[in-house]
Amino acid sequence: MSPIPSLDYDRDVFGERVIRSVTANTRQDGIDLLREAVAIPIKPYIIRFPLEEANRALQELKAGSFQGAAVLTM
Repeated sequence: MSPIPSLDYDRDVFGERVIRSVTANTRQDGIDLLREAVAIPIKPYIIRFPLEEANRALQELKAGSFQGAAVLTM
């Protein structure tokens, strides 16, 4: 067996960043999800960026300048 390589946890695990777009859901899926979120309750922490500031949002995301989810608003 070969040795298991070590991980740079700060970079490879804890420093992960993800950008997601959700397009495969119906309006009813969204309504159902929001009902569940209220019932649990889920309280997400979001930072809003105007669409015009998308590049700044990406820079801050890369730099780890905030916690939570970045949301682009129209």
